[in-house]
Amino acid sequence: MKLIIAIIRPFKLDEVREALGDAGVNGLTVTEVKGFGRQKGHTELYRGAEYVVDFLPKLKIECAVADEVFEAAIEAITTAAATGKVGDGKVFVIALDQVLRIRTGEIGADAL
Repeated sequence: MKLIIAIIRPFKLDEVREALGDAGVNGLTVTEVKGFGRQKGHTELYRGAEYVVDFLPKLKIECAVADEVFEAAIEAITTAAATGKVGDGKVFVIALDQVLRIRTGEIGADAL
C-alpha cells in the first residue's frame, strides 16, 4: 500500500479526481495549500500598486492506494494535472505499513 500526495493547480482538481476514479481509487482528501517552487511567486497590480505574491494557491491531494492500483493512480494524476508549464506540481509517494478502518476494524488493503 502507498500514500500518494500530489500538489496540483486548483483548476485541475475535477480532471484529477475523475482520472483517479477511473483508475480505481476509492477516496481522497483535498486540502487548500499555498507554496512555491521554481515559479518563485509573481507580481500583481492592485489599485495602481504592484505587489509580490510569494505563495501561490495550490491543492494537496492525498490518497491511499493498494499496490495493484498504484501505477494507474500515478499515471492518472500526472496526465490529468499536466499543463506543460512551470508550476504543474509534484507527486510524493510514501509506503504505508498499515491502514485501519475505524468503523469496522478492517486492517490492510481491506481497509482502503
